Amino acid sequence: MIQEIPTPAVAQASIATAMKNYANYNFWAASTLVKWLRTKPAYLLEQEVASSFPSIRSTLVHMWQTQCYWLAMIKREAPFIPEEFTGDILEAIVDQSEELAYYIDSLDTEDIEASNLVVNPWFECDFQNFEYIIQVVNHSTYHRGQVISIGRQLGFTDAPMTDYNFYNVYGK
Repeated sequence: MIQEIPTPAVAQASIATAMKNYANYNFWAASTLVKWLRTKPAYLLEQEVASSFPSIRSTLVHMWQTQCYWLAMIKREAPFIPEEFTGDILEAIVDQSEELAYYIDSLDTEDIEASNLVVNPWFECDFQNFEYIIQVVNHSTYHRGQVISIGRQLGFTDAPMTDYNFYNVYGK
């Protein structure tokens, strides 16, 4: 069987569709994780354990800050400068993930494929916006895994499934 090669218009629409789905997945996964964490004693979110971040809360703050940064970059706004977070991180991570999903959903294919120069003190890159969307969602996925691992150290044995394929099959 000969595989049909998509036309450029189909390939472009596929990238835009995939990025919108990926951002929606991130919102769903954040919401799923937070719903689970809300069933746990609040003090355990602050409990320090051996990990790259010392607690679930500090891991979530890092995720929130990074999502805020990359959304600002995709919007071509001034970089997000994190300050000490003192609010409800569970609410903030869901709200920020929703904001990211809504913004990505509002973009057309040209915006998603547009090149975007990012310059900061750590690196400089000029990638298409879809690369940054992949970066921010992949980063949050990585840290959701850490939250699950920290939870396991705290005795949580009922972690939710937040895989991308699970979302595509059951989460939509």
